[in-house]
Amino acid sequence: MNKRAAGTAGGIAAAVPAALFAALAGTMLHGRDFLVAGVEVPWGAAAALVLLGAVELWLGAAFRSLLPTAVCGILCYALAGWWSALGNGKRLIIGDLAGTVWIYGIAVVTLVLLAWVRRYRPART
Repeated sequence: MNKRAAGTAGGIAAAVPAALFAALAGTMLHGRDFLVAGVEVPWGAAAALVLLGAVELWLGAAFRSLLPTAVCGILCYALAGWWSALGNGKRLIIGDLAGTVWIYGIAVVTLVLLAWVRRYRPART
């Protein structure tokens, strides 16, 4: 196995638990909010997206590859989607503002971070 393949395998191996952490922590955090003049502000969803962005940025910088960032984002999105599609009484993410920001924000943050992490790829010679 060459060095690049080992680095890719290591990046994917690190992305899976990182995605599980980001999905679990973000899902627990996304429902937090506070009232400002009678309007609920979902600060938890924003904090969860910042957490996901930090994890994806760390993966991209540590492994100098887009693949761990993409795997983390896809797995986090799949887990959050699954948790939002469970039956009544079992659903972890409901269809309110915070849930919508969390679900669709995962895709947006992942796409933004994929564009950003491209900078860390080694130059091809």
